[in-house]
Amino acid sequence: MSDALPPCPECAGVYTYEMDALLTCPECGHEWSALDAAADAVRDSVGNLLEDGDTVTVIKDLKLKGTSQVVKVGTKVRGIRLVDGDHDIDCKVPGVGKIGLKSQFVRKVT
Repeated sequence: MSDALPPCPECAGVYTYEMDALLTCPECGHEWSALDAAADAVRDSVGNLLEDGDTVTVIKDLKLKGTSQVVKVGTKVRGIRLVDGDHDIDCKVPGVGKIGLKSQFVRKVT
């Protein structure tokens, strides 16, 4: 994702600008909260914005359903892929394989 502002949700105008805490469309005059625009964004356990390809660290031991395996706290996961759903991260965990993680249980590595 880039730092570019989103298009207007009313008219899809691309000339959106910030005015205080609101985003404004000069084409139709629509104003909306910048927080509403970021509502669909996936964030980690401390609020950092996650993007495809990021590296994250698991913040607590996670028992894998149906197995005796555990993803240990501190496990680094590289190259995540964001998806829709309850488990919003698809990834390959070293020593485990492909799994889905919830963003609330990871922290972005900066």
